[in-house]
Amino acid sequence: MAAGRGFDHVPGGFPGLQRDFRLSEFLQTLGRRRRRRRRRRRRGWRSCVVRGRGGPSAGGLRVGSPHPAPCAMHPRRPDGFDGLGYRGGARDEQGFGGAFPARSYGTASDLSHWVTTPPDIPGSRNLHWGEKSPPYGAPAPATPPEGPAEEPFPGGGGGVPGQSSEQLNRFAGFGIGLASLFTENVLAHPCIVLRRQCQVNYHARHYHLTPFTVINIMYSFNKTQGPRALWKGMGSTFIVQGVTLGAEGIISEFTPLPREISHKWNPKRIGEHLLLKSLTYVVAMPFYSASLIETVQSEIIRDNTGILECVKEGIGRVIGLGVPHSKRLLPLLSLVLPTVLHGLLHYIISSAIQKFVLLILKRKTCNSHLAESTSPVQSMLDAYFPELIANFAASLCSDVLLYPLETVLHRLHIQGTRTIIDNTDLGYEVLPINTQYEGMRDCINTIRQEEGMLGFYKGFGAVIIQYTLHAAVLQITKIIYSTLLQNSV
Repeated sequence: MAAGRGFDHVPGGFPGLQRDFRLSEFLQTLGRRRRRRRRRRRRGWRSCVVRGRGGPSAGGLRVGSPHPAPCAMHPRRPDGFDGLGYRGGARDEQGFGGAFPARSYGTASDLSHWVTTPPDIPGSRNLHWGEKSPPYGAPAPATPPEGPAEEPFPGGGGGVPGQSSEQLNRFAGFGIGLASLFTENVLAHPCIVLRRQCQVNYHARHYHLTPFTVINIMYSFNKTQGPRALWKGMGSTFIVQGVTLGAEGIISEFTPLPREISHKWNPKRIGEHLLLKSLTYVVAMPFYSASLIETVQSEIIRDNTGILECVKEGIGRVIGLGVPHSKRLLPLLSLVLPTVLHGLLHYIISSAIQKFVLLILKRKTCNSHLAESTSPVQSMLDAYFPELIANFAASLCSDVLLYPLETVLHRLHIQGTRTIIDNTDLGYEVLPINTQYEGMRDCINTIRQEEGMLGFYKGFGAVIIQYTLHAAVLQITKIIYSTLLQNSV
């Protein structure tokens, strides 16, 4: 039903409806009074504008009324507001701010480039008496309007090429970094699994030093056990990385040990930073041991463990609970030295090589820019790929140089855990781990005497495959990025 005047009769048996009807009539009456008051005020303002008496001195108070006369009302706009410069000779009066020169336009075409919008004060369109607002969509004059040139709208056509190039640049940078992380942590995981199985397999007669034998044994594992045999333990590796980052952040927050080294470094700051890294490796050590067991355990006798099994096993290793182990299990204190030594050496070597390679690439890029002008595509490539190449080279060199120490570390961590691994010679059998190393020195001497110096490099072909795949992904990403940039430019 319509409210207000549309009600001729309201039944008396509905008191709530009568109350709503009276309230509606009261609100409509109040609205009509406000609109009449606003129209009277608007007429008074127009008369002031036409006569040129808009200033404070144009009038006084009404007799018998505390409110100013309509022509004496102060404008809501500032006194110095120019009104876009479309007022006539009345601008010369002091009441309208005489400090601004007046602008007069002889023809209506001078106003054709002005399109009015609904003003904040009704009736203040800054026009002379009898003039009308120019129609919307009128053609602009040939001469540009006075005043500073406006920048194009962000979504307009003038800024589209630069904006799309910037968005492409950001998207490409994110995509390149994501592709590198995906290659390091996901695509390379089968290589990490096989490499660790070869390292802890002291029974093996085939050392798999070349990528060809590694590809053959990976195919055998996939055929006999399924694809899960090469992707086992991937969740635990992410958990170990998360524990490492979290422990480093917490320790740096509650201690004065610096998490990063600034350019103004000194030996004390470096020592404190390395101490922070050492404490981080000690905290993450039991979880690293549990993750190692998950990656080398054979899928044939492996139970369907949850993703948090690594955390459970790591805590159980610390407090002495969980899965029972044999007497050959080394205590965590015996594993602190090789774990911290491997972690610190890996961090120092990778950081040094990364800084060195990045310095060489930046110097080479700077010299090429000085010699000849480079294209914008090459400039954008130089903004992302030197750091990725430096990280790739640092990780490769540190893994190759510390591969023998990593073999010793993994054998010490896996000893006494009753782990059963796959037979890396045949690809379809399982083998138990029954080593009896007394420590790091005994492990090094035993490997050298029984397996030879090449025994430290068992499974090295997996490292070659891993970094070959990483380099191929980086090169493909670079080609795709260059093609996208060339099409956008």
